Formats: sequence, structure tokens, C-alpha cells
Amino acid sequence: MDDEELQARLFGPPPATARVKPDFAKIHLQLKGKGVTLTLLWLEYRESDPDGYGYSQFCELYRRWRATTDLVMRQSHKAGEKCFVDYSGTGIPIYAEDLTTVDYVAELFVAVMGASSYLYAEATRSQELFWWISSHENAFAFFGAVPRLLVPDNLRSGVSQAHRYEPDINPTYAEMATHYGCVVMPARAYRPRDKAKAEAGVLFAQRWILARLRRRRFTSLEEANAAIAVCVAELNARPYKKMPGSRVEVFTSVDLPAMGELPKYRYDFAIWKTAVGRHIQCP
Repeated sequence: MDDEELQARLFGPPPATARVKPDFAKIHLQLKGKGVTLTLLWLEYRESDPDGYGYSQFCELYRRWRATTDLVMRQSHKAGEKCFVDYSGTGIPIYAEDLTTVDYVAELFVAVMGASSYLYAEATRSQELFWWISSHENAFAFFGAVPRLLVPDNLRSGVSQAHRYEPDINPTYAEMATHYGCVVMPARAYRPRDKAKAEAGVLFAQRWILARLRRRRFTSLEEANAAIAVCVAELNARPYKKMPGSRVEVFTSVDLPAMGELPKYRYDFAIWKTAVGRHIQCP
């Protein structure tokens, strides 16, 4: 016997005028839209239900609902704003042609959009700057648009020197971001909520990509990435557990319309070095 059945037996059925709770999962998704506030959503709620909850109780019920969700879902990321990027701590072995010798272990790059948790992943040769930049460009092409902010976890390829207020962004990474019209904002040290979305994305990648492909042996990055693409498509199409829709549905309706357009050309990769106190571009 659940609580509702027990209450019905003790106190009888609720009166016909009993208030129906708003769908806070849908409200949470709508709050990600640009300019959308809880006050506006409450006004719309009262228009459809004039006898509904007052504003204070509406906000309190929403606060309680948020407390029941996990840390990642609890955050209110704005539509199209942040893309969290990181590498999985576990890689993918790439074998020689004989399928017995491991040639090298490929890194797994993961990019996650904040509002929808829409995910992109690919295997790369290493975490070096060239691959780091290429993975971003491939992620933007996958999204079909560009986020406003890039949030890396202070990886050396992206952040030359971590700092709480003014981190030193790698010049090539900064130039790439400028080319695509976005800004790099590294996650702050000792602020786990800053990178919770990326860590959740990495966890999903480990469960739904690495774990599923663990018995397969790949002999090239192209072969590995073809298999990864299938896993990513299935993951993005899976329904949320505590929210309506799926990652791809929410990305298409919420994130994508608020993102920037892709430039006509990809970034022309260049390495910058410091000479006499200033950065110079090397051919």
C-alpha cells in the first residue's frame, strides 16, 4: 500500500477542487530557455489553472522537486550556453593488424552540452594539442552549431596555467575559440559542480561506450570511431529517467536554437610560442 492509497482510506478521496501539481520536470526544461523565469512560468501556470498554487508555494514545490533530482539534473544550464569537454580516464586499445599486439591506447574525448546533456565522443591518438583542437571542431560539426562557452577541466592542452580568476588559456585553443565565436571558461579548481556535467558525460561514455566495446578489437581510429558513433546515437536517443524526452529531443528544441552558427571554414591549426614576452605564431 503506497502513501496515496493509505491517505485515501484514512481521509477519503480528495475533493474535486484539489490542486494538481505542475509538471516540474517540464518547467525545469523551460527554465533553460533564454529569458524564461520562474515568475513567467508561474503566470502561465495560473492562466491555465486560475485556482492553482500561489507564487510562493509554487516556488517552494519546485525547490523540493529539484532537491529530489541528482546534482547534474539540478543545475539550470542556459540553452546553448555551455559545452563541457574532457577526456575519459580510460582509453581504447588500438591493435596491430595481427589483433594480438596493442599498437597504442587511444584517448576518448567527450563533449557534453549543458542544458540537454547531448553528448559527443570520439577516439583520438593522444591528448596533444592537435588532437584536442580537432576533437572540438568535430564536436561542433556534430552539433551543427557552436556553444557560447567551452568549459574544459584545466587540461594542459587547453589551459597553460590554472588560476582561480584569470587562467592562462593556451594561445592556439584561445584562437580556435575566437574563430568559432565562443569563449573558454575553465572549470574552477575545488568546485566540483563546475565540472559535474563533464564528469557525468564521461561516466556515461564509460558505461555506454567503453563497456559495450570492451570485447571488440580495433585496428584503426576510423574503425573505433565508427563503433563509437553508433553508441553515441543510441545514448542520445535514450529517454531521460526523471525528465521528459531524450537528449537529442531537448538538444534540438532547447540547445540548438540558442547556439551560434558554424563558420564557413574550419580553424587553420597553428602553434604559438612566446618570444620576448609576446606570443608569435609558428608555421
